[in-house]
Amino acid sequence: MSSSIVGSRELPSSQYDLSTYWGRVRHSADIADPRTLLTSRKALDAHTALLGKYKRGEIPPQMTPELWQAKKVVDATLHPDTGMPVFLPFRMSCFVFSNLVVTVGMLTPNLTTRGVLGWQIANQTLNVLINTSNANKSSPLSNGQLATSFLLAVSASCGVALGLGRVVQKVSFKPKVKMVLGRLVPFAAVATAGVMNVCLMRGGEIEKGIDVYSASDDGEKKESLGKSRKAAIFAVGETAVSRVLNATPIMVIPPLLLVRLTATEWLKSRPKLVMPINCGLIFATSIFALPLALGAFPQRQAVKAESLEPHFWGKGGEGGLVEFNRGM
Repeated sequence: MSSSIVGSRELPSSQYDLSTYWGRVRHSADIADPRTLLTSRKALDAHTALLGKYKRGEIPPQMTPELWQAKKVVDATLHPDTGMPVFLPFRMSCFVFSNLVVTVGMLTPNLTTRGVLGWQIANQTLNVLINTSNANKSSPLSNGQLATSFLLAVSASCGVALGLGRVVQKVSFKPKVKMVLGRLVPFAAVATAGVMNVCLMRGGEIEKGIDVYSASDDGEKKESLGKSRKAAIFAVGETAVSRVLNATPIMVIPPLLLVRLTATEWLKSRPKLVMPINCGLIFATSIFALPLALGAFPQRQAVKAESLEPHFWGKGGEGGLVEFNRGM
């Protein structure tokens, strides 16, 4: 992100008010804007160079549309801790497309046991890659810890999906009710495993702590004050909640709408349209759901220094606050 660019003059955190939910939603919509994926390496370097000139004081301090666009592209492309581009399929700006394939697979009606297992494994693999690519990098997991966490998350998602699926089939409900409950089983599996996935894949942060910085009125990080496990718990917990908030509309609204649509005579006479309609519903829901979920919590979270470990007490900046990168 732009915070990793060297310079004494700090950039504004956002052109929107990040202290409000709607401001964070609009900011998140910029980070998740798929159009930033079309940025070439040459254009990215130009945007980075422009922001570098601003931070070194080589151009006037007024933020122009060109500077805001450069910041948007850089924030959507570079990791805030490493300053390196996040691998394209795992950026938040690519999430709608990357997630579309596995979500369509999981929500396909009448999946076999093999299909359920295959799509749950594919979904958790994608979650692992997205979580590790966008996580706070100050306390990374080892390859062994990553493998263990992945296996546990896959086991949880597959266990919930298969277990609830069998329960729904055995319980004596009306056929329509049973169909609706069956379509919601993937949501339960994804929500459960999503929380577990975030907590496991970022367990190194909770174990070792993450870097904490003195807060400033411009929201940019300064010199690290040290690592905090309590800050890591805040960061991982909020990220896990945002994952559930994102999964809820995507995994609930499309299947329920599809149940209603497949009951119509129009769609019954056109079964080949079921899959395209399913894809369209998931895509449309994802476009709106992602910024709403990402905006639930600030990415750079600020808390009172006294709410963390004692060695941070009295070291807060603006308003006695310290801040840290929550990750995404």
